[in-house]
Amino acid sequence: MRIKLSVVAMLATFVSGPAHAAALTDAEATFLDQLVVASVVLEQRCDGYEVDGSGGVQLGARLLGSPEAAMAMIDAYAAAINARDGESYDPRKFRLEVSDAAGRTFRRVRTDLIRNPKRACADYGEASVDAGLLRRY
Repeated sequence: MRIKLSVVAMLATFVSGPAHAAALTDAEATFLDQLVVASVVLEQRCDGYEVDGSGGVQLGARLLGSPEAAMAMIDAYAAAINARDGESYDPRKFRLEVSDAAGRTFRRVRTDLIRNPKRACADYGEASVDAGLLRRY
């Protein structure tokens, strides 16, 4: 009986671990979506845009409640990118739900940018400028 309990407890630990990632809050999902859009604009080399680092942290702080929370989401997104690319990352910063949501947004925005680069660069780039994540140069 004792062995069965140990096996059940061990299985419960595996099932309740990373497989059940926490859901993103609405604020986290909004900020992450905006981060991903801005990063895809830069990755696709849309002309005239560059990172506005302080603006991104300020936006995240407004949405998430603090600069620390904003930086934690930025770090989680960076860890997701590194994990996807097979590079080293801090597993304490990796969040499966961030990786999954970022991947979906990345594919959607990148597809739009590939299909109609001029229009999509302007639309997504200006939205990222308005949000404070990018600035024009």
